[in-house]
Amino acid sequence: MKSIIFKKNRIKGKKKKRRLSLESSVRQPDWLLVGIVLFLTLFGLIMVANASAVEAYRDFADKLYYFRLQFRWVIFGFVSFLVASLFPYQKLQKLVPLFLFASFIGLILVILPRIGFLHFGARRWLNFGGINFQPSEIVKLAFIIYLAAYLVKKKNYLPLLLVSGLIVILMMFQPDLGTTVIILGSGFLVYFVSGAPIIQVIGLMIFGIIGGIILAISSPYRKARFLTFLNPLRDPLGASYHIRQILIALGSGNLFGLGLGQSRQKYEYLPAAATDSIFAVIAEELGFVGASFLVLVFALLIARGFRIAQRSPDMFGKLLASGITAWLGLQALVNLGAMVALVPLTGIPLPFISYGGSSLLLTLTAAGILVNISKYIR
Repeated sequence: MKSIIFKKNRIKGKKKKRRLSLESSVRQPDWLLVGIVLFLTLFGLIMVANASAVEAYRDFADKLYYFRLQFRWVIFGFVSFLVASLFPYQKLQKLVPLFLFASFIGLILVILPRIGFLHFGARRWLNFGGINFQPSEIVKLAFIIYLAAYLVKKKNYLPLLLVSGLIVILMMFQPDLGTTVIILGSGFLVYFVSGAPIIQVIGLMIFGIIGGIILAISSPYRKARFLTFLNPLRDPLGASYHIRQILIALGSGNLFGLGLGQSRQKYEYLPAAATDSIFAVIAEELGFVGASFLVLVFALLIARGFRIAQRSPDMFGKLLASGITAWLGLQALVNLGAMVALVPLTGIPLPFISYGGSSLLLTLTAAGILVNISKYIR
């Protein structure tokens, strides 16, 4: 009996020492990462004001309508960023059940007819007092935290598959294939970093590609987008209209652009100019040089994120930083790839840049967690 008590006390002592060791090793945050996040957010705010002016004036007789809404979310986002950067990331493991519960409740509520907000044939938003919120943005972060906490233990993969499958089913009820790809793609990288057997990684990759193709062609509008990606010349006033206007904007920018605020495509030629297609406006106004600089900033963000993951003091921090970086990097890659016709249009916003409150809030929260982990790196 005494030996059992002694072993328990020794285990508790080791955990306490490990916790104290982590707390005593707190350093300065990655200030370059902080600077990148601030730059992208403020630059995005400027471009939202610029790209949305025509639509805002048309619908509300106020050119700054969407800018004011986005500015409020920037304030909320910076507060969340600060809290996340100060809250010890190790304690997030205890909040996993709460995150998952909130995610599933949000995904269920959004598909209910009288609760979910219907927009362009999809139910992806909840409305709270005139404020639209997209529950799938919470799922992105919650799923990464859940995976990081779960894969540290590696006891049984069945619950992992059940949670992933349930998320996919609920997401496809909205439907939102693009966000589903981002969620599963970032989760796949977390699983890979955790040390999964290569045969399982290859199997999941093949299964994911086949499943994605099946889902892409199972819906008429997704099938039309996929066929347009394969042949951009088809249906110029219909399915391929969006990508054609994007390419016109990119081509009009030339090397140095038309000048800030001088975009012609934002005058109701380019769909979703302030959201999914905002990079096209940036390229048109700032040219190849400005667009390339923005891509390099995102590349630097991803590099800093994976550097933090590589030097994290524990496995949870490593997996969490890898998942957040994969999420931000994959989302930026899909959006930018769609803008240059390398991947089908998916309706994925550009992180920190595109108009959208819930996306910006959760993106800044995730960046705050990444900054928090950077304070503990070796």
